[in-house]
Amino acid sequence: MSGVTQHPIRFLLSDMDGTLLLPDHSLSQRTLEAVRSLREAGVLFSLATGRPPKAMLQMIEALGVDVPTAAFNGGTIVNPDGSLLVAHYLPATAALTTLTLFADQPGIEIWVFSGGDWLLKDPGGPMVPREQHGLGYPPVKVESFEPFMERIDKIVAASANTELLIELEAQLLPLVDGQAQVSRSQPVYLDVTAMQANKGEALATLAAFLGVPLEQTAAMGDGGNDPAMFHRAGFSIAMGQAEEAVKQQADVVTGANTEEGAAQAIERYILNR
Repeated sequence: MSGVTQHPIRFLLSDMDGTLLLPDHSLSQRTLEAVRSLREAGVLFSLATGRPPKAMLQMIEALGVDVPTAAFNGGTIVNPDGSLLVAHYLPATAALTTLTLFADQPGIEIWVFSGGDWLLKDPGGPMVPREQHGLGYPPVKVESFEPFMERIDKIVAASANTELLIELEAQLLPLVDGQAQVSRSQPVYLDVTAMQANKGEALATLAAFLGVPLEQTAAMGDGGNDPAMFHRAGFSIAMGQAEEAVKQQADVVTGANTEEGAAQAIERYILNR
């Protein structure tokens, strides 16, 4: 967050789940029209999400995104056709520390994303159907995560027990300090990625690639991984259903995603600027 500013916005970077998307992972017509209006007004638009790249392709096409996007919280930056621009992998030492801690926690599902695949040991976990619906493709069952340790994009602890994830986040942070980013992308997901894999770095990388000064950028999101881009953007927008700690780090708060808050924000704060 850099304070409310009157600089014209030339580039908007938006989160997906909980921001652009409704709870059923769909896009409303109003949101589609708002993004279309951005492009018509000459404002560049892109996505930054904790999702893997291939879980973004449908939304990229639906929204008409024609610039690079950031997956895995910024750990991977890809062209609209899915080809790779930048990749930051989780250090093997941090991955081992994370997996060891998570393995000792009852009620936690452990997911590893590597090489475009969603890897897990137990495909029958209760959180799996939700994630599969959101991603649009099934997981791959593995006996061990060890063969993938050198090319891990993201590790996720998933649980409906949000208090447990908050406690787990506090335990893990000092163990991987300086090695990895740890944040809750949604209340039920705790994400662990490389240090460079954060949405703030993604915003700066994309803005430089597009030739847009940071003071002429805006960021919009709802999760614990979104303030990283709020602090780098010239203007920041939090969704109405976001946790209070997230909202306090944004310049303005819009409606909830169930109220088409992203479209509201685009119409009010970007197009009318």
